[in-house]
Amino acid sequence: MSTSDISVRPISAEEHRAFIEAQPSASFLQTPAWARVKAEWDSESVGWFVDGELIGAALVLYRRLPKLKNCLAYLPEGPVLDWGRAVGVGSDDLEPWLTPLVAHAKSRRAFGIRIGPTIVLRRWDTDTIKDAIADDTVRSLLEVEPDFLDTDAVRLQNQLDRLGWLPPKPEGEGFAAGQPAFNFWLPLAHPDGTAKTPDEILKGMNQQWRRNIKKAAKSGVEVTLGGRDDLAEFHRIYVETAERDDFTPRPLTYFESMFDAMTAEDPDRLRLYLAHHEGDLVAATTWVRVGEHAWYSYGASTNAKRDVRGSNAIQWQMMQDALEAGAKVYDLRGITDSVASDDPHLGLIRFKVGTGGGAVQYPGEWDKPLNPVLYRAFDLYMNRAVWKARAASLVSRVTKRRPRTRETAHNHHERPDPA
Repeated sequence: MSTSDISVRPISAEEHRAFIEAQPSASFLQTPAWARVKAEWDSESVGWFVDGELIGAALVLYRRLPKLKNCLAYLPEGPVLDWGRAVGVGSDDLEPWLTPLVAHAKSRRAFGIRIGPTIVLRRWDTDTIKDAIADDTVRSLLEVEPDFLDTDAVRLQNQLDRLGWLPPKPEGEGFAAGQPAFNFWLPLAHPDGTAKTPDEILKGMNQQWRRNIKKAAKSGVEVTLGGRDDLAEFHRIYVETAERDDFTPRPLTYFESMFDAMTAEDPDRLRLYLAHHEGDLVAATTWVRVGEHAWYSYGASTNAKRDVRGSNAIQWQMMQDALEAGAKVYDLRGITDSVASDDPHLGLIRFKVGTGGGAVQYPGEWDKPLNPVLYRAFDLYMNRAVWKARAASLVSRVTKRRPRTRETAHNHHERPDPA
């Protein structure tokens, strides 16, 4: 296949949405609705065509440099392509897929492109993770043989490298932050694709999770669906969670925009869950689904009544509802690869592994600098917050106080976009 066989050009939101709906799943960050959520970015939908057939699509977000017309072209967790077909078995099969994207980005005065393929590179199952945590000599999942390694994803990384794309940067570096390369999935289907039963999912959880779910039910925790008017109450305890766990919360208007945009695209794209105990709101979450993939997006809980286990109850309800909606994966979003006993994020992976799921690694976000000078300038501009956080961390070591930064956001299943 030559470069001329594939073209990339703008498509309508309706074409984009129809393409997404025809796929088994795609990231909600690649839906047309997400452009309305990220209203501070310019955006467009683009499609990959062969002989007039739409074979791929992407939401492209454009962030401009201050006082300049040049921009970064960002495809969060995209594009949505058949990566197995794209990388093939030859050394240069990927080039005709990316060359027209590069040309299109240049026509939009982009100084760089960032993509984030969501093909699974590696997977570590529950027992493998537990063994890694128990082994004091292991500090990272990458030191442990995975239970699954995808050769197409390996070829994708190799071909991106050969084509001059820059590999993912260390945590917290490169445009301040991006989407997580490591996520935690709870499979809702057996390997043959048949759906699991709620009892099978419950049986796969550890004893602590089952005990907490049972305790919540016995304590009288009630989980219900909320509407847009309930977002203010969600946000109230979300801010309380942020204060407790030292991260910077998003404003209420962000969640209102997210609710409006995503439910307008599909009434069941986003749900708000509320857990009450004797009339008191004790936990709240947002749930997102695209096809066979459902995400735990945002979560919050109160400082009071933590013993009634509202967070476990609300998670269990979302898992069951994802299963009923036909999802095959319940995605608890970002984790780090660290399993070191002294890592402050270890509690997060312990919490998630209790569900009976496993860790997956994507190839990560890859950058293509089109104007190296502007690309570097933008990187420095966007990372100014990281440098400030590091300075605050240095001060905190002296004062014995923890800094409040967005770098801890992934503890709450949110990854800030490079915005």
